[in-house]
Amino acid sequence: MTILFALALSIGTLAVVATWVFLGPLAALQVQIWQAFIAWAAFYHCGGKGVGFKNTLTGMIFGAAVGALSVMLAGQMGALGSFSAPVAVGIGAAAIVLAAHIPLLSTIPASVYGFASVAGLILLKGLSPVDALLPTIISILLGAGFGWLSESLGGKMAKA
Repeated sequence: MTILFALALSIGTLAVVATWVFLGPLAALQVQIWQAFIAWAAFYHCGGKGVGFKNTLTGMIFGAAVGALSVMLAGQMGALGSFSAPVAVGIGAAAIVLAAHIPLLSTIPASVYGFASVAGLILLKGLSPVDALLPTIISILLGAGFGWLSESLGGKMAKA
């Protein structure tokens, strides 16, 4: 079986499992399947294997923390009025880029995915930044795990 077909089979099957798990047994934890799919895609974008897993987790979790802090900062910048959120986002984006000189945080897109994931949860569910952070991190961990599992299973099926 070709690697492309094997990955299509493993990813498609695991997408069914992941969606069921997130919308069923884990729903009470406020974990989000869309955040997990972003982490899953980031795993492949970051090169897959152990390096992709590590870069996805560190980048996305760092980005989520920066995103949560940016939302909190926006709340403290009332004097800027409608510019509070844009300025806070700009500061957060600059922090992500500046942090990229640290090898562990050098995958800027993964950090941006994490920032967007936590911001999306805050905006969609109306959660506070602190309350949005843990479900986002859990979703990232699970999504990267599904990425690793799909790559592993796809590789085994392609060799068989």
